[in-house]
Amino acid sequence: MGRTRILLAILSLFSFCVWAHMPDTPKVKHLARTAGDGDSEKKVYLEYAETLDFDEKQSADYQILRGNVRFRKEGMYMFCDSAYFYEQSNSLDAFGNVRMEQGDTLFVYSDVMFYDGMTQIARLRYNVKMENQDMVLFTDSLNYDLVPNIGYFFEGGKLIDSENELTSIYGQYSPDTKRAVFNYDVQLVNPDYTLYSDTLEYSTLTKVADILGPSVIVSDSNVIYSRRGWYDTQNNLSTLYDRSIIVSKSQHLTGDTIFYDREKGFGEVFGNMFLDDTLRMVIMEGQYGFYNEKTEFAFATDRARALEYSRGDTLYLHADTLKGFTLPDSTRQLQAYYGTRFFRNDIQGVCDSMNYFTRDSALYMYKDPIVWSDSYQIFGDTIKVFMNDSTVDWVHIPQFAFAAQQKDSLFFDQLSGKDLKAYFMDGELYKVDVSGNVQTIFYPQERDSTFTGLNQAESSFLTMYLKDQQMDKLIMWPEVQGSLTPVPLIRRGQLFLPDYQWFEAYRPKDPDDIFRTVEKPESDEPKKKKRRFGTQ
Repeated sequence: MGRTRILLAILSLFSFCVWAHMPDTPKVKHLARTAGDGDSEKKVYLEYAETLDFDEKQSADYQILRGNVRFRKEGMYMFCDSAYFYEQSNSLDAFGNVRMEQGDTLFVYSDVMFYDGMTQIARLRYNVKMENQDMVLFTDSLNYDLVPNIGYFFEGGKLIDSENELTSIYGQYSPDTKRAVFNYDVQLVNPDYTLYSDTLEYSTLTKVADILGPSVIVSDSNVIYSRRGWYDTQNNLSTLYDRSIIVSKSQHLTGDTIFYDREKGFGEVFGNMFLDDTLRMVIMEGQYGFYNEKTEFAFATDRARALEYSRGDTLYLHADTLKGFTLPDSTRQLQAYYGTRFFRNDIQGVCDSMNYFTRDSALYMYKDPIVWSDSYQIFGDTIKVFMNDSTVDWVHIPQFAFAAQQKDSLFFDQLSGKDLKAYFMDGELYKVDVSGNVQTIFYPQERDSTFTGLNQAESSFLTMYLKDQQMDKLIMWPEVQGSLTPVPLIRRGQLFLPDYQWFEAYRPKDPDDIFRTVEKPESDEPKKKKRRFGTQ
C-alpha cells in the first residue's frame, strides 16, 4: 500500500514537471481540471502553484502548495505564498501574504487563512485588512462567511471610510449592502465630534449611523445622549427617539423625538419638549417646539408652559405660544402669546400676551391683564410686575388701573386712576400710590370688624398704607371730594365704581390650573370709561 502511494506521488510530480515544460499548455487550466470535478458553487479550484507536494510520513490527505499559490471559488480568487489544500473536504490553510479578491471592489489581506469548505467560512488571522471601495477594515481576527458574504471580527477592529473612523470589540461588515454592525465599546470618530455607543449600525454608502443602544455624541458645541435614532454623518443631520437629550452650553433639550441639524445648530422637538436653561433657571415645555443653540432662540406651542425657578417660589406660565431669545446685553426674554395665565404662590395673573425679562425679573402684561395677590385684584391696560430675589417687589399699571379687595360677599374696597404703583414686602401688599383721576370706595370697619359705612372719595393723588393686607392709612390730595354713607342707607347703585369688574372665576388656583381654558364673555370686558372727576 505504501509503495503504491509513493508511486502515485512520483507519477504526479513527474506529470507536473513534464507539464511545466510544455510551452503550449496553460498551467492554470491544467491545475484547475486536476483540482476539481466539474463546476460547483461550493467548489474551490486550485489554479496555480509553483510546487506541489505530499507529506508521505503523515500519510496526509492534503497537498502542500508553494509559490504564488492561487485558488478560485466562483468569482472569488484567493492568493498566498503557501497552502495546505484538502481537496476532498474542499478546504485549505493558506500562509503568507494571503489575499482574497472579488472583482475590482473587494480585497481582503491577512497573514494566515483557514477556509472550511463545509461551512464556506474563511478564518483570517493577523494583520487582517478588508478593502471595499472607500472602506477599509482592520483587525487581527476576521471570520468571513462567503454564503451571506459577511465578515465579522470579535477581538477588536477598526473601520475607516471617507467620513469616519469606527472601532469596537465586535463588529461585522457586508460588502453587498455596505452596512456594518458594531457592538461593545463602540467609537465613531468624526472631525467634528465623537460618538460613543454600545450598539451601532453604519452604512459606508450613505454614511448614516443607526443608534441602537445607549450612546453619547460629544463635540465642541454640545453633547447628545440617545438610545435610539439615526445620524447622517455626511450631512450632520439626525433624528433621535426615546427622550434623547441635547446639552449645549447651559441648555438641556429633550423630547419624544428630536430632529437635529448640527450645521445650523437647530433642534426640532415632537412630543413632550423640555428645554432647561440652567444658567437663567428657566424651563420651556410644549408638545411641539424647537431650539437654535447658535442664536439661543426657542419656541414652544401646544400645551406650552414656562417655569422660572431662580427664586424661592417658582413661576408657572402657560400660553398658546412661547418664544425665548437672548438680547444683546445677554438678557433672556420670554414672550407669551394668546391665553396667557401664570401662577406663583404670592401672585397670579391672566392676559392675552406677556413679555418676561430675566435682567430685572420683570413681567410685562398686555391686553386685558389681571393680577391677583392674596385678596387683591388689579387690572388695567398694561401691567408691569417686577420681582426681587424671592417674591414680587412692585407692580406698575400706567394709563388706567383698577384695584379691588373683597371685604365680604357684598362689599368691595375699590380704587381707580390713571397710574397705579403697588409695593410688596415679603409677598404682601403694603403700599399703593395712585395718580390722575383717582376714585375710591372703602368700607371702614370698627375693631370688631363691623362696617361703619361706605366712604366714597375723588381726588388727583392717593397713597394707601396697608397692614396685614388691610388698609391702615389713606392719604388723598390736593383736593378731595367725598361722602360717607351709613350702611343702612347704602343704595345698590353706590356699591361699585363705574369700571368695577370682579374676575375671581378666571384666577389660576394652582400650577396645573394655568392650563384651564377661560373664555371671558363680552360683558366681563373691563369698561375703562373716561374719568369724570379730578385732573392730573
